[in-house]
Amino acid sequence: MIPAAFEYHAPKNLEEALRLLARHGGEAKLLAGGHSLLPLMKLRLAAPRFVIDIGGLRGLSYVREEKGAVIAIGALTTHAEIESSELLGEKCPLLAETAAEIGDVQVRNRGTIGGSLAHADPAADYPAAILALDAEVVVANNDGSRSIPAKDFFVDMLTTAVRPGEIITQVRVPIQTRGTGTAYCKMHQPASGYAIVGVAARVSLSRSGKVEAAAVAVTGLSPKAYRASDTEKALNGKKLTPALIANAAGRVVADDDVLSDMHASAEYRKEMAVVYARRALTRAAARAQGKKA
Repeated sequence: MIPAAFEYHAPKNLEEALRLLARHGGEAKLLAGGHSLLPLMKLRLAAPRFVIDIGGLRGLSYVREEKGAVIAIGALTTHAEIESSELLGEKCPLLAETAAEIGDVQVRNRGTIGGSLAHADPAADYPAAILALDAEVVVANNDGSRSIPAKDFFVDMLTTAVRPGEIITQVRVPIQTRGTGTAYCKMHQPASGYAIVGVAARVSLSRSGKVEAAAVAVTGLSPKAYRASDTEKALNGKKLTPALIANAAGRVVADDDVLSDMHASAEYRKEMAVVYARRALTRAAARAQGKKA
């Protein structure tokens, strides 16, 4: 189908983009990589009067270390750039591993981390990763900027804590500490590459092999990605064993609000969530011990 008529704007900088967004309000949509908005417009599920293309904004595509504790990622950084980043591969491998699981080569070369997070698709990959990492999302507005913790960012299906008139500018992730292992495991939808279920795990071990900290986040299962707190509680402070991992993985389904569609029933998704939680935790635990996995 052909989209409804719209007025196109290509601001040269962030300030101009914010002014346009403030001027046109709810009649405007932001365009970054285009993988979310353009299909909706073609199907006329979205019909904005104004399209503000921020894909060419200067200074919003980068991966850099700050103060030795945080890696800052510009919102227009592509999935391919995140996947291939040596800095992320060394100091925050979960994000690089997650980016490699997104769509196909064409999608990864065009799609952006900011656009993906803003769309908040319930089957997207990044939400699980940034939740497991306790990341922060920085947004800009005409009064300045503010930082949103990942735990508060995803509100509901296709809904985030980004307010009208705001633009995501940066994602901030902590540098991985010694004795920590991470992993992202997902069941792909064959055609789209979206996650039928995806699980991101972060495990920090003491020298005695006990779990000092665990973070497990799930995507594809519910209307929004979430932290599996019952799984984390089952792990923390305990000696890590295959039996413990299996027990903890069995608690990964948080509630009965589970998606069911033509790709997978709710019951199947629940079963696969347990399977992929076990796989992610096993792989993260092995990496925390310095093993290849």
